[in-house]
Amino acid sequence: MKRTILGLGLLSIMALVSCKENASNKVNTDNVAVAAERDEAAKQVPVMEFEKSEHDFGTIEQGTPQETVFTFTNTGNAPLVITNATSSCGCTVPNPPKDPIAPGEKGELLVKFNGSGQNQVTKTITVVANTAKGSEILRIKAFVNPKGTAPLGPVK
Repeated sequence: MKRTILGLGLLSIMALVSCKENASNKVNTDNVAVAAERDEAAKQVPVMEFEKSEHDFGTIEQGTPQETVFTFTNTGNAPLVITNATSSCGCTVPNPPKDPIAPGEKGELLVKFNGSGQNQVTKTITVVANTAKGSEILRIKAFVNPKGTAPLGPVK
């Protein structure tokens, strides 16, 4: 038992004595400069501001194709890249710009709706980009009358 305690004591003393190196001497200044540049670049992000986030097609006849354009501005300080744009339904097709949008520039997102459904229809479009938020949600809506019926429109 005495040997175990003595052995652990010597091991502890050796561990304490061997850790006297100064950690700041091990810091590589090149790595610090690279990390500072990376952190500064991370602060520069694009900001996507839409002129409108919802579009109402009003009352339409079923099967009548519709389209609208969502205009946006990159108000951030880095190029805006849209990586994906999807809709909540196959009846709605978003067509985002392929090229990056420079800071201060405008871009357009074309959305096509095939006019399917009946009565009040609302669809969402999710736009994924390299912004701080990561994604934006847009909406289109319409009141769809069945083909060959008198226009009813939404009840007000």
